[in-house]
Amino acid sequence: MLTLEDFEEAAEKVKEVTLPTPLQFSDYFSRMTGNRVYLKPENMQLTGAYKVRGAYYKISTLTEEEKERGLITASAGNHAQGVAYAARSCGAKAVVVMPDTTPLIKVERTRALGAEVILHGGVYDEACAYALALAEEKGYTFIHPFNDPAVATGQGSIMMEIIKDLPTVDYVLVPVGGGGLATGIAVFASLLNPHVKVIGVEPEGAACLKASLEKGEVVTLPSASTIADGTAVLTPGDQLFPYLKEHLHDIITISDDELIAAFLDMVENHKMVVENSGLLSVAALKHLDVKGKRVVCVLSGGNMDVITMASVVQNGLIMRDRIFTVSVLLPDRPGSLVRVASVIADEKGNVIKLEHNQFYSTNRNEAVELKVTIEAFGSGHKQSILTRLEQEGFRPRLTGAIL
Repeated sequence: MLTLEDFEEAAEKVKEVTLPTPLQFSDYFSRMTGNRVYLKPENMQLTGAYKVRGAYYKISTLTEEEKERGLITASAGNHAQGVAYAARSCGAKAVVVMPDTTPLIKVERTRALGAEVILHGGVYDEACAYALALAEEKGYTFIHPFNDPAVATGQGSIMMEIIKDLPTVDYVLVPVGGGGLATGIAVFASLLNPHVKVIGVEPEGAACLKASLEKGEVVTLPSASTIADGTAVLTPGDQLFPYLKEHLHDIITISDDELIAAFLDMVENHKMVVENSGLLSVAALKHLDVKGKRVVCVLSGGNMDVITMASVVQNGLIMRDRIFTVSVLLPDRPGSLVRVASVIADEKGNVIKLEHNQFYSTNRNEAVELKVTIEAFGSGHKQSILTRLEQEGFRPRLTGAIL
């Protein structure tokens, strides 16, 4: 059983490698939900995620012989950096097996911390199976990213800090991959204050814990498909499942589109980069059917590569009608393009890209296709621009946004 003494020991131990991440009150999310919403920014840790807590505490419990054999783990990225950082701190060799879909930034940062990185498999579970095989073959000590009570205890140190910052907390929203973070926080919360409700949040495309809770036993999904790569896990930890079953108040699943919207909300209103898995808790706010409560969202990590970030921003702007592309057909005459631009300018639209195709048709009365990508304030503004173009006789046709 996980005890209060275990959590207190872990909370003190992890202070050796963690930065303070005090709760931040969110006026934006509070107004949006009718609750008092606070953010726990674990994306601001030295390794960019909370995972260093569990990794460091687990390694601190190993014998010298276990550390001397070398450490190996499997990870989609954040636990990898936690193990690499902790191993370097105690002078141990670290080998990390990562899925070959892992964002480059997580791979490079893990290597920069001194670990040997092996890319294997399309998802975490395949990487884990290979890491276990290597541990057996070469005698390495395996550090599981979540399915280990000691790792979960280290992650639970987050709850100690939440309670210190906000003793009256009512709800804690926690991202779930394999369940280590959720286990640590939920069990520790039950020991500190049984009135606190801890809710796990999973991506819809990898909701292994929800499937397991519904069946009453650990379930393995046939596949995972989600932009939340850090929580793309097929099987929750079997050692943790009894704790989760007993202590989690509820589970919420989130679509990829909701994560994209949450990324924009976080960047525009809090000026923070949070990776898709870390945004699960924020996206879940809209699903929480309560008012007037004190709610903490754990932002589990911020290790997002720039290419993914650019894609999320672009898709988010398109989803919110902040960017759209319209096609109009023009007569092949001087001044036609200026007329279109003037209409858009009159409606306060901002042209960010033009494609002018003079070879669209052999009919010189309608020989030119103009594709215009426009920045707008939102759906209402987009519609006013389209209506005005229609009124001016341009017959606008929406196409896929081009950036």
